Amino acid sequence: MFEVIASTVPSSSLSPAAEVFACTRRRLMCRAAASRLVPHPPDLVRWVRREGGFVHPNITVSDRGPYGLGVVATGDIQPGSELIALPSHLPLFFERCPHNDDGGGHSTLMQLALRIPDELWSMRLGLRLLQERAAVDSFWWPYISNLPETYSVPIFFSGDDIKILHYAPLTHQVNKRCRFLLEFEKEIKLMLDNVSPRDHPFAGQDVNSSSLGWAMSAVSSRAFRLHGEVLSNDKKDIPMLLPLIDMCNHSFIPNARIFQEQNTNSQNMSIKASAFCILTISRVVADMQIKQDMPVLLNYGCLSNDIFLLDYGFVIPSNPHDHVELKYDESLLDATSLAAGISCSSFVSPADWQQEMLSRLNLWGDQAFRKVHLGGPGLIDGRLLAALRTLLSDDKETAEKHKLETLMTLSDDFPLGVSTEISALRTVIALCVVALESFPTKIMEDEAILKKEIPNSTKLAVQFRMQKKLMIIDVMRKLTQKVKVLAKLGSSAQG
Repeated sequence: MFEVIASTVPSSSLSPAAEVFACTRRRLMCRAAASRLVPHPPDLVRWVRREGGFVHPNITVSDRGPYGLGVVATGDIQPGSELIALPSHLPLFFERCPHNDDGGGHSTLMQLALRIPDELWSMRLGLRLLQERAAVDSFWWPYISNLPETYSVPIFFSGDDIKILHYAPLTHQVNKRCRFLLEFEKEIKLMLDNVSPRDHPFAGQDVNSSSLGWAMSAVSSRAFRLHGEVLSNDKKDIPMLLPLIDMCNHSFIPNARIFQEQNTNSQNMSIKASAFCILTISRVVADMQIKQDMPVLLNYGCLSNDIFLLDYGFVIPSNPHDHVELKYDESLLDATSLAAGISCSSFVSPADWQQEMLSRLNLWGDQAFRKVHLGGPGLIDGRLLAALRTLLSDDKETAEKHKLETLMTLSDDFPLGVSTEISALRTVIALCVVALESFPTKIMEDEAILKKEIPNSTKLAVQFRMQKKLMIIDVMRKLTQKVKVLAKLGSSAQG
């Protein structure tokens, strides 16, 4: 069937590994997520300056305000002002060999890193972070001690809170990460049992799934990908922890940006964050200063709430880049279109030319990639839109005349005619209804829950699923408006 992946999450969908990991971390984590690793950490700003970096005199680190721990302006900062500049030896990344290390511990660390899949790259840098956290005289201790003691990402949710998400794609990722952490803990213990104290990468300290989860979360929520050509003779981007800079919080409308520059004479890289003006028609340069007590904000990227919650531990209300994932299936498309008042036999038995078009969209055949989505800037996954337009049209000549990109783009045009466009959009609206009904609670129920005194993890889980529903409703509203406009055009043409 055309499975809506945003389906209700039954108790059985929470893997045993996730249940075990949740219980393990509850025994090891004790203080609030807002607290730092040590009660009174060193002054991070002073450390950066002492190591040759630059920090604007009106910049400090604060854990007060709506954003929590972050970089805040203590006075007005003018546009174009340099905020933070780090010399090349301050970023922490996996390729760098530890200070005062004879190579043994680092070699063992490399062997452990090779056991980590590429998609969990944050765990590789997390091993480096744990290595420095365990070192008695770590160069990066002033930075590490300022990190949060715990993180609000779903791998640290209770089993009940994970179920509250009611969104299978995210639950799958949480289960996958929890399972990896438990299995990787066993691999580390087996490898380190036969390692001499001299070669132990964590100074003899025990590393368990909870500490691994902390390190992976610290990296996934803070690391930047910067060019590594100078630092490691590698042209690919390298994940790096950037002290102080990575304490800037997120906004889709940032008041600062990060960039990388290289001094070709000294072969040293300088990483800077500068205040800047977004030059748009609606804004002027003078209005873009960072005022006193305002946070310094960076744009982490055009990410969905899945990524923001999974990697960063927060949810963005009205996120323009959020979406729900769907599994393409012809039988439910047929049923959904019938519910929308559209009769079309092509969904279950497409013509040869329609099959060819679906193959080009990678939606037909044994090796087809059937994951599509609703939402985001384009409202409808381009592959899904092109498929619907093709299947609902009987005009082979017109369909084959258009480029695939045209059929995949939702615009004010209707490449295969007004009636076909209306049918395609009504089918998508019906899919939205199916996706919305897959959640077991209504928005009003979620709002009522959020008014209660509940744990932060429960609050995040409810906010996440509520934002998914609000996003689906917004897609329905916008597509309904388009259908009304098209219907008027069709009536005018007939008149």
